[in-house]
Amino acid sequence: MRVGSGILEGLITGGIDLQSTENNNTQMARDLKNRHVQLIALGGTIGTGLFLGAGQTIHQAGPAILLAYIVTGIVCFLMMRALGELLLSDTTKHNFVDFITEYLGAKTGKVIGWVYWVCWIAVAIAEITAVGLYVKYWIPGAPQWVSGLVTLVVLLCLNLISVGAFGETEFWFALIKVVAIIVLIVVGLVLIFLHVKTREGNASFSNLIAFGGFFAQGAGGFFASFQMVVFSFVGIEMVGLTASETADPHHVIPKAINEIPMRVILFYVGALLVIMSVFPWNAVSTSSSPFVQVFDNAGISAGADIINFVVLVAAASACNSSLYSTGRLLFGMGVTGQHPLLRYFGHLNHRQVPARAIAASAGMIALGVIFNMVIPSSIFTAASSAATTCFLFVWMALVLTHLRYRRAHPDSHEFLLPGAPFTDYLVLAFLIMVFVVMACVPSTRMALLVAVAFVVVVCLLTGVWRHDTSVRSASGR
Repeated sequence: MRVGSGILEGLITGGIDLQSTENNNTQMARDLKNRHVQLIALGGTIGTGLFLGAGQTIHQAGPAILLAYIVTGIVCFLMMRALGELLLSDTTKHNFVDFITEYLGAKTGKVIGWVYWVCWIAVAIAEITAVGLYVKYWIPGAPQWVSGLVTLVVLLCLNLISVGAFGETEFWFALIKVVAIIVLIVVGLVLIFLHVKTREGNASFSNLIAFGGFFAQGAGGFFASFQMVVFSFVGIEMVGLTASETADPHHVIPKAINEIPMRVILFYVGALLVIMSVFPWNAVSTSSSPFVQVFDNAGISAGADIINFVVLVAAASACNSSLYSTGRLLFGMGVTGQHPLLRYFGHLNHRQVPARAIAASAGMIALGVIFNMVIPSSIFTAASSAATTCFLFVWMALVLTHLRYRRAHPDSHEFLLPGAPFTDYLVLAFLIMVFVVMACVPSTRMALLVAVAFVVVVCLLTGVWRHDTSVRSASGR
């Protein structure tokens, strides 16, 4: 036991004596290259929401789900431009929560920091749940929690090595996903143009309107799908966590922001267009990946096995991003926090990795293992709904921060958000719409209420509604 505990302590503290950490450097290594940042943001976004959650959204909205993804993608692009403008105004900050603290106040920054941390904890729980579901494709009797636990332990070890190791791991994880989507689109188009017969009929673009029309589930189904659609895009703001570890942020961040949203829209829309053309939308299962079903229904069993491996990698990739995000957030709050327990997490090990914060976050994600033992059938929807709700608050705070920044710096000229402040208000209106929709849909209402209750509790504990003298004035610095 002594040997085991020594190894664990070494991983968490990075071989540094606890007494010496008071003088530990808080400057993280700038080891992330352009390809890392590009694929990290893609990897965090292209995950379970597409590979597993797409089945649910297709059933909710029918072919109109394509429009939902396009609308959400445009809104996310506008939000990312607002975030990029903030990031490039001061690249010395650890993450975008620092900007929220500066322009909306220290208490608001604390609230959003904790909410965003819980966001990624919930995302990771959804992802390790998905891992268990994917493994069941090969081993039907396998408990969901076992696969999730093994995945979490492996990713924890990788994240504790160095940010470069994380970047390389996520690069290859994301590359596998991107290549898989491209292959799916190409194979799907071949099936469509050859009118290949599947178990549900013939592959054809006419399937998009032949079963109830484009809006087959009506306006209600269309709007109800936005919860999972938004969940599919969570993680796109991860660029805001990589600024302090990026080698050339003024070049890499604008390039990543300008290219990633459009690529995501292409991947999502292209993949879903092919899926619903290969076989009817109402034949898509909600309990397994539509990607697997495309190959399985076309009689390509080997292809289904390969795609199931890819979607399993996709879930692991998103969980990897979650560990990265939660670790950096907890580290950032530890650097600026006053409580001794919180400050414990504001230190780096000798590899310049926030090992303590990462390990603590992994411990919270491990709660998902317990949930998969107790409520395996409903944990994915509950976790994804809670995550979506929390992300709505975070994204709103980002946009409000940008509005305050623009008022404080009307002469800002680097990487501007087009159409601001009108586009800021457009993004806010969309996020409020999603919030209202989730409140009206029974399957997401409870998770939304729990998430809102958590936010309210955090606000009460921080006294965020009391006057905060640290908020920047509209006149600037």
